[in-house]
Amino acid sequence: MSELKSKRLRFINSTPEILEKVVEGNDALATHLHVKVPEGWDEFEKGPFQFVLHRLKDHPDEVEWWNWLAILYPENILIGTCGYKGPPKDGIVEIGYGVISSYRGIGLATEIAAVLIDHALTFPEVSKVIAHTLPEENASCKILRKCGFHFTGEVMDPEDGLIWKWELDRER
Repeated sequence: MSELKSKRLRFINSTPEILEKVVEGNDALATHLHVKVPEGWDEFEKGPFQFVLHRLKDHPDEVEWWNWLAILYPENILIGTCGYKGPPKDGIVEIGYGVISSYRGIGLATEIAAVLIDHALTFPEVSKVIAHTLPEENASCKILRKCGFHFTGEVMDPEDGLIWKWELDRER
C-alpha cells in the first residue's frame, strides 16, 4: 500500500482492495485501514469510487493516478479524499480534493492540494497540473491561488456545465 505524507496528514493510495471496502461501507473500510471513518466523508456517494475500481481492474498500472484517502494524525480519522483524474495526458494531470465539513477552514485542503502537486511533479512526464472550480469565487479558488495556480478562463464541461480552469506549470 503506497502512502504520501504531509505535516498533519497521511495519504493512502486507494488500491482495488481498498476501493472494494469503500463500496462495501464505512465499517468495512474502517476495519481494513484501522482508522476512524466518519459519516459523510464521501459526499459524492460511491459512484466515483466504483468508476475508479473498474478502471483499475483494467489498468492496474494507473493506481497512483486516481484516488487517495486523507487521514489526519494523531486522531487517525479519514477527513477527505483526493487524487487525480487519471494519468497524465500530453504532460497534464488534473487534481481534485474534498474535506469533510467538520474539518474545513483549517488549511487541510491546501495541505492536500500541495501534496498532490508535489507528488505529480515527481514524475518527469508531468509538465502542468490543472484544477477546476465552480465559476465563482470560493474556498477552492483561494486554495489554488495559495498553491501557485493561476486562473486561465471559463470552460464548458459536458457533465458540470460552466466551470473555471486553473493551471500550474512545472516551472512555478
